[in-house]
Amino acid sequence: MANARSNGKAALSGPRLVLLLSTLALILLGLVMVYSASVGEAVSNGSTDSSSYLLKQAVFAVIGGAGALAIWKLCPPYRWRGSWTWALLIATIVLLGLTALYGVATNGAQRWIYIGGFSLQPSEFAKIAIVIVGARIYADYRENMIEFRSMCTMMLLTVVAPVGFLYLTQSDLGTTLIIAVGLMAILWFGEAPLKVIFGIIGLGIVFVLLSVFGTSYRSDRMYFLDPWNDGQNGAGLGYQLIRSFYAFAQGGIFGAGIGNSTEKLTPLPEAETDFIYAIIGEELGLVGTVLIVVLFLVFLVAGMLVANESEDPFARMLSGSLTVMIVFQAFLNMGCVTGVLPTTGKPLPFISSGGSSMLASLFMVGLIMTAAPQGGERTSVYDRRRENLRIVRAVDPAESTRFEPADPAPAFAGSSGSLGASRPAPAFAVATRTPGRGRANPSTSRRGR
Repeated sequence: MANARSNGKAALSGPRLVLLLSTLALILLGLVMVYSASVGEAVSNGSTDSSSYLLKQAVFAVIGGAGALAIWKLCPPYRWRGSWTWALLIATIVLLGLTALYGVATNGAQRWIYIGGFSLQPSEFAKIAIVIVGARIYADYRENMIEFRSMCTMMLLTVVAPVGFLYLTQSDLGTTLIIAVGLMAILWFGEAPLKVIFGIIGLGIVFVLLSVFGTSYRSDRMYFLDPWNDGQNGAGLGYQLIRSFYAFAQGGIFGAGIGNSTEKLTPLPEAETDFIYAIIGEELGLVGTVLIVVLFLVFLVAGMLVANESEDPFARMLSGSLTVMIVFQAFLNMGCVTGVLPTTGKPLPFISSGGSSMLASLFMVGLIMTAAPQGGERTSVYDRRRENLRIVRAVDPAESTRFEPADPAPAFAGSSGSLGASRPAPAFAVATRTPGRGRANPSTSRRGR
């Protein structure tokens, strides 16, 4: 393991390389399709220049890529176990509050706020902050730093409450579902009992049903089952989905060719954002749409492998949950565009036009990459605990054939019990139980208990 860590910085290979390459492929394909799909929006705005959408998207991709690299190299997982987490959460709550008070409503939803002349969608970044907080709290519980009751209280105050505030103030069921999936992934990677996971999923299903059928504007979205029967012969709520079907039908297997879409010329609303997958289907055909699915599946597998490379439970939970959250949002978008799911208005990560989505998605990639071991990486909590267990050391066989005490002091004398304490690693150590509170081995699987 020591050699792997010392060489990790130089060896960008395996899952990490695949993750980066799949992300790059999605971004490049997205830039091409944004340039093509934005023609319709440009025409509707009285302009023939669609390059402005491409330039904006490219700028956000570069900024997001630089941010992802900075997060990967400068923000290792242990940084999020301190005050950074709470600072991020406070900033998120402030932004959500400002959006509720001074946000700009678009398509009937008040989810954007203007800062310095740029529109920002705080809910995209709230997903990241809330998942980081959830992973940190559950990791603290697994390592016996907090008790079960304290964990539940903290989860309610710092995770459930912000999600509830976002849902109530922005009426954003789609983002709420995406965050919920991320939190479920934390429990999965944290090896929570299956009965707990399925119990929470059951409550979530009840919540979704009440949210959909308890409000008229959400229940109206059930038109996706038959968009031609929307009360206006397909000219009402079902219009956008019908135009999406036409786009896929005209694309066929190999597509009409890049730039040859007709649906993007105003018939299909939000062609460059939420419904860009339909334009991909029209211009690149079935081959192009399947390619997008394959790239996201590759991203999913690579992200899972990157998460599993880490011995730190917190890093593993955070990396795995963010991977699942990105891919879930992608399939949620594709499901809505193809009529499998009701429309939620969520963008296709890395591909849809939109600065907030691009930045948030790339920042999450940076966080996912932090789970992979790097040269000089700070040791995990288990390594630090093992270093504190200075019991005996091995003596060179040339000097003696027996083991001598490494220190005349007692085995745990002077140990503060703090998870952050660190001592030089002994040449030979024996331990069957980690000193401290609670269970003998905090890494023992909880699943199935």
